[in-house]
Amino acid sequence: MGTEAVRAFLAARAPDISIIEQASSTATVLEAAATLGVAPGQIAKTLSLRVGDQVLLVVAAGDCRLDNRKVKAALGNRPRMLTAEDVEQLTGHPVGGVCPFGLPAPLPIYCDISLRQFDSVYLAAGSRTASVRITPERLAELVGAIWADLCSPPS
Repeated sequence: MGTEAVRAFLAARAPDISIIEQASSTATVLEAAATLGVAPGQIAKTLSLRVGDQVLLVVAAGDCRLDNRKVKAALGNRPRMLTAEDVEQLTGHPVGGVCPFGLPAPLPIYCDISLRQFDSVYLAAGSRTASVRITPERLAELVGAIWADLCSPPS
């Protein structure tokens, strides 16, 4: 799946958005920021979590940290990160390439308000060397995300 699933998702829902393929890794926020020439915050990281009985994705600015208290207040339980194997099985994307596009089955998706400080963000596109540039509002609209305050700003 991976990038091909993202490509199919974008072709069907947002044909004006193209995948940016890089020769170097964009698997971490710092690698992606360096490769794309942007600030780490402008990298939209996708976190795969279990909150209570529910598996969900949170997309947040790359320089923010998930805040367990905020997640518990908003969603009712503490978040737990999924294993790499669970992430790939549930999203179809490898860790370092996870995004909310092209999922094999629908998952609840939350966009953290930290994304709203940017005109555009870059998020992975199904592999460790592919990404897309998109406005935060369009991202949330395309995946039916719920806006929430789940992260703490960088210290």
